[in-house]
Amino acid sequence: MPYLLKTEPTKYSFDDLLKDGETIWDGISNPQALLNLRSMKAGEKLVIYHSNQGKAAVGTAKVVSVDAADPKNPIVRIKPVKRLKREIPLDEMRHAGIFQGSLLFRQFRLSVVPLTQEQYDWLVAA
Repeated sequence: MPYLLKTEPTKYSFDDLLKDGETIWDGISNPQALLNLRSMKAGEKLVIYHSNQGKAAVGTAKVVSVDAADPKNPIVRIKPVKRLKREIPLDEMRHAGIFQGSLLFRQFRLSVVPLTQEQYDWLVAA
């Protein structure tokens, strides 16, 4: 299952991920977001979304490994794949029929959002 990961670009941007090459996705405290992190599997596809500044999907990444031994602090390693052809603004996603009913808009403050394969494909192709 693909996921959308929200990050504040002033704290950790997609460019930072590209520069680092790999990172642990942490700092998550919301119980639903933690459940989503623990559910991830190595190889799953990710979309990186810049929240607050930019408010747009900016790139793709993938899960390298997941250690969910500590349910309150799962260790999820991710690495970048590529920058999207263009940034996809939140407003464009909101008006795309494919996102109707998505947690992205029902639980807007959720920082780790499951996507359908169709939603992931739409973001990557847009």
